[in-house]
Amino acid sequence: TRPPLPVTAKSPLAPLYQRGVGGILIKGGQGGILISRIANRLLRIYTVLTLMLCGGCAVGPDHRPPEPSVPSHWSEPLAGGPTHRSESLAEWWQAFRDEQLNALMVKAMESNLDLRIAEARVRETRALRGVVSTRLWPTVDGSATYTRLRTSENGPSGQAVTGGLLPLETNLYDVALDATWELDIFGGTRRAVEAAEAEIGAAQEIGRDVRVTLLAELGLNYIELRGLQKELAVTRNNLKAQQQTLELTRDRLKAGLATELDVTRAKAQVATTASQIPALETGIKRAIHRLSVLMGESPGALTSPLLDAEPIPSVPPEVPVGLPSDLLRRRPDVRRAERQLAAATAHIGVAIADLFPRFFLTGAIGLQSVSAGDLLTGGSQFWSLGPTIQWPIFNAGRIRQNIEVQNTRQEQALLAYEQAVLTSLEDVENALVAYGKEQARFRELSEATQANHQAVELANDRYRSGLVDFLDVLEAERSLFTIQAQFTQSEQAVSQNLIRLYKALGGGWDPAKASYAGRGR
Repeated sequence: TRPPLPVTAKSPLAPLYQRGVGGILIKGGQGGILISRIANRLLRIYTVLTLMLCGGCAVGPDHRPPEPSVPSHWSEPLAGGPTHRSESLAEWWQAFRDEQLNALMVKAMESNLDLRIAEARVRETRALRGVVSTRLWPTVDGSATYTRLRTSENGPSGQAVTGGLLPLETNLYDVALDATWELDIFGGTRRAVEAAEAEIGAAQEIGRDVRVTLLAELGLNYIELRGLQKELAVTRNNLKAQQQTLELTRDRLKAGLATELDVTRAKAQVATTASQIPALETGIKRAIHRLSVLMGESPGALTSPLLDAEPIPSVPPEVPVGLPSDLLRRRPDVRRAERQLAAATAHIGVAIADLFPRFFLTGAIGLQSVSAGDLLTGGSQFWSLGPTIQWPIFNAGRIRQNIEVQNTRQEQALLAYEQAVLTSLEDVENALVAYGKEQARFRELSEATQANHQAVELANDRYRSGLVDFLDVLEAERSLFTIQAQFTQSEQAVSQNLIRLYKALGGGWDPAKASYAGRGR
């Protein structure tokens, strides 16, 4: 906690050396000399008390970051690309090698409204810390008044007025400074500042968590867009092939080589495939609209640059997931929970400080005169200085109950931190399973797609030769269309599961550049 400012030219009372009270410049005379002497005494007292507070203690427990027990390795075997090697994941999207995705990420970090809200919250907590820290300093109020007085002839001073000793009507000019300073002997205010600094750190971590979530959501929507575009292309190709089969079947009907039932079945196949296209086009538009909003723009702003189909970004050969212990410094939600625990610990000290007496130093200095011409003379000056002690005697146990409240809040914060650690480990384990298993599924679907292509070609050849029924051709085409859709969806899921893994690892920012309240941690 920053100690009170030592006596320098910037000290709160230093201007009394050069300026009179109320902003009236005193260039000389007895009034200026006397006020300067009084200000000098006040500054000496301020210096002594500052030195006392620099070595003062702060009641309550000191925060020590917890050291939770985490496994040394992941329980899920790192197959299919992930490794225990630890690298920076600040720009994980670069691994997909997609220039358009890179550009969207950069723009989102500049324009996303959720990020801007989080940044505003950080500024709010910093301002709140400034409000709390002002309690470490004296408060000085200036006043200047003019009063026209008339004394009652029938009042206590009436005889003096009627006897000519006092005037019936007088003027009163009053210019003064009033100062109050609560001495933070037991550190209650310093603990409050400590809690405010921890709240700044928690707000910063919330902002980083918003960033991690934003980048992951943007990547997931971008992959979904490319997956839907590829699925739409596959559907249209299948529709074109099925339309050709329908025309062939009609020709064979005219030649007496097919039946009306074969033509009807071919028509149904074409209509079924064509019915998939509107739903895919709707999904594409929705993905574009979502990406536009994530950029902080209107839903249709990115329709033109994103409507053209592009391949699904492929995953990198290796994914450095690091060790479980890395999550404690990389996951913003874990770091936020630690900062909230620090704030709760500091609030205990604030509550305990209420058990002890509070010390105040109050004073006033100014000029008072019934004549404006005499206001700046030595005889017009007045001053007062004195300490005040306040100590709660009876409050029906309110203070101790508040201490208990803060203790239970600290306990909750500690449990929340432990829960955040476990949740982060669970997220990574689940993401590793999903990524590895989807890669295995993708390989099997790749082989199935090739086999179904061959089956369709064989079925068509044998149908033209009259060796099989048309129903075999339809079944082969239907199986191919189903497998191609699943293959495209699996390719999309592999890339999306990798993004979910990056999110679970806390990727999207650099922990090495993190700082709290202007101090690196």
